[in-house]
Order: sequence, then structure tokens, then C-alpha cells
Amino acid sequence: MAKKGSVLVCDDEEIMRDVLETVLSGAGYKVDLARTGEEAIEAYENKTYDVVLMDVSMPGMGGLSALQEIIKIDEDAVVLIITAFATFETAISAWEKGASGCIRKPFKNEQILALVARGVKKRRKEEERQTLRQVMAKSVQRDSIIGRSERMERVFRMIERVAPARSTVLISGESGTGKELIAKSIHQSSARADQPFVPVNCSNIPSDLLESELFGHTKGAFTGAVAAKKGLFEVADTGTIFLDEIGDLRPETQVRLLRVIQEREFTPLGETKPVSVDVRIIAATNIDLKEAVKNGMFREDLYYRLSVVPLELPPLRERKEDILPLAQHFIEKYNEENQREVSKTLSPEVLALLENYHFPGNVRELENVIERAVVIAPEDEITSDCLRPEVLDPQLAIQSMNESKGASSDVDISHGVMFYDEVKRYEIDLIQRALQQTGGHQSRAARLLGLNATTLNSKIKSYNIPTRH
Repeated sequence: MAKKGSVLVCDDEEIMRDVLETVLSGAGYKVDLARTGEEAIEAYENKTYDVVLMDVSMPGMGGLSALQEIIKIDEDAVVLIITAFATFETAISAWEKGASGCIRKPFKNEQILALVARGVKKRRKEEERQTLRQVMAKSVQRDSIIGRSERMERVFRMIERVAPARSTVLISGESGTGKELIAKSIHQSSARADQPFVPVNCSNIPSDLLESELFGHTKGAFTGAVAAKKGLFEVADTGTIFLDEIGDLRPETQVRLLRVIQEREFTPLGETKPVSVDVRIIAATNIDLKEAVKNGMFREDLYYRLSVVPLELPPLRERKEDILPLAQHFIEKYNEENQREVSKTLSPEVLALLENYHFPGNVRELENVIERAVVIAPEDEITSDCLRPEVLDPQLAIQSMNESKGASSDVDISHGVMFYDEVKRYEIDLIQRALQQTGGHQSRAARLLGLNATTLNSKIKSYNIPTRH
């Protein structure tokens, strides 16, 4: 197909076909020819065109009848009717049958080129809308996990591969990247979809109560146990248990969890008889468990039992293609919750601000930004002043990072900066200082920075930062 677009010319007069082919080909269009309405329909059945130029008066099937048949094949077809007898009635009839325009003979070449160019533009816009609808539909089928970037496509492909299995999955990623959504998607794509999905945040439950929550207890098993309680592993029997922040488990609980994985049974507190369960375990963490193993904070045998299938979620700043569909999803969500009708179409200015922001809180932070914007939007459109201050002002964001890290910034924005470039510069400076303080030891540098060691190593390679050993 030519770069400018493809055109089907249908006219029974050879000279008219030749003229149109010469004019359109000379302007860079790919042109096919048809002599009758029947030939035009056959050509369109075999290949879609950006624009069809259709003569009204032809032997056999006339242009208006052929127009109707082409619209049946492709309701978005752009058909321009050409007639030597352009009357008001002819134009109205053509419009009613789905034509995009009506051209009267004799015509000027510039007129034809202008109408064809407009028709191609219309066709391209409709194709873009269809693509967006397909993307959004695909996202809905993935249990509201919105993502069209290559990084997320790899995650989706992994979900499809691991969902049918029973093996444990370890999901790693920064806070706010959607680890629980991924766990739910794995569960709902598995044969256990109709069985319980039980989420447990290991950091939210006091460590002295976590074992009781996970494995249950009998009445009087400990002070305050006024009644017997079924543990969450038993609640999740035949289904899936999701252990979020698994790195916060204390050593004795790690031992008991290892036994559940190995033996598929556990003993409630105060009981002597074990309880057998069929539970799939999905765990998640925002820390580097390999490093925790090296430091003696996490059992090595449990780590390998949990990470049979490791799955790492990328931070939002590394998949900026997902910001627009995510924002549109959240606009729709908070329109419904707040009885608003804010447009899902974001202006280039607002989209650029969102895409240039670093989003340390990842998808969760983007959701917060959009919820606020929907609530305070004065009309039916999100404008830049609806966004949070740190999204609008790079200096505020950099100052906020400095305050949280206890560092000072020497960034001069008096002449303007590209926000993400300055964030990258700031990251490089932090990484270099951490490596200097640790003598080039990457694992210790990662701990200083509060990063996953794998993430730090990836950044070192990406930024080509020299290391010392």
C-alpha cells in the first residue's frame, strides 16, 4: 500500500478512469480501477481501501446501489460519489446511503485531491479509534490490568503460561505496581477460578498474630483465644492464597510455611492433628528476597520453594505507553463513583505532564492523581491545573525526593529542564554516591538506596555507571 493511502476508482468511462488514476498516482496514492459497480464490490471484498471514488451512472449496477453494498461490507468505508448530474436530491440520496461526499463533473484536480486527502484522514482516525477500542477490550478481558507496553505484554504472556499449573509464583515489584491484581488474574485464569482467592498482607498483621491468622487455632490455645478459629490456609482450601509482603514473615512462620508447601498440611495452634489442604500459593514482595537470604533474614529453602515461577512487574516509569489507557480507565471509574462526566480524552499538555512525571508510587499514585483531577475538574475536561503540584512542577518533585532521601539538589531550572532527564541525573548521582560509600558493592548499595538489587543492577547497566570491585 502506498504511503499516502489507497483509492479504488470506479467509472465506466475509460478516459475518466485514466484521468483519475494519473492525478491520484501522481500525488502518491495507490490506485486500483473498476469499470462497473459489480467489479467495485468484488475488489472491495478482496481488499479494503482508504477511499472509493464511485460514479453514479454506470451500466448494470449503479453507483448508489454499489455504495450500499460496500457499506454492508465495511460500515466505515469512505465513498465519494461522482456524478455529472449533481442535484440536491442526488446528494441527499447519496448521504442517506452512507456516502462521505458528492463530486460534480467536471471537477478540478485540486478538488479531487483535497476530498481524497480528507477521506484518507477520516479513515485513519476511525482505524485509530478501533485500535483503542480493541486495546481497552483486551484490557477488560485481563481483569482490569491495563497495559499495552511490551513489558506488560511479557507479563500477560507469563500469566497465560503459569495459570494452569499448581506451582508457586513469586511476584516482585515496587509498591503500587499491581502485584495483587496480577495474582488475581493468575487465579481467575486457572482451574481454581471458582474457588476462594484469599489475600493476606503479611506486613499488616502483627507478627504474634500472623500464625494464628494463617493456620488457625483452638479455643484457649493462647490468651485471648476465646473461640476456635479456622486459619486462612483452610479457608483457601481448593483455591489460592496470596501472601503479600512475604519478606516480612518472621523466621518461625517461615518454617511453618515451608512445611505447608512441602507437605500440603499444617497444624492449627493448640491442635495435634494436622489439617491437609490443596492450596496454590502466590507470594509477592517489594524487597530483594535474594539479598534477604544472604543477610540471613529469609530462609533459602523457602525462597526457592516460593520462586518456582518468578514474575517481575516493571515500575510505571518504565512503561509510559500504559499511562494513557490507565488514566482513561481511572477517569471512567471515578466518573461513575462521583457522578461526573469528565472526558476521557486528555489534552496533549496534560498527557505530556503525566508521561514526564516519575510516579514513585507507580499505578497506585497515578490512580490517586486521576481521582483528584476528576473530582476537582471545573467542567467536563481535565486541565493541567487539576493535577497535583509535583506533577506540574519538576522542582517540587525533585525537592520532595531530596527531602525523602536527606539529600540536596544542585539542579538549576531557571532556564527550564526536561523533568525525566533531571530525574535520571538525580538517580545517577545517588547510585554513584551509594557505590562510593560501599566500595562498589552493589548489594549493599541497593540496601542503602532501598532498591531491589536486580533493579539497581539494571539501572547501572542502563546508565553505564562504572563500578569498582
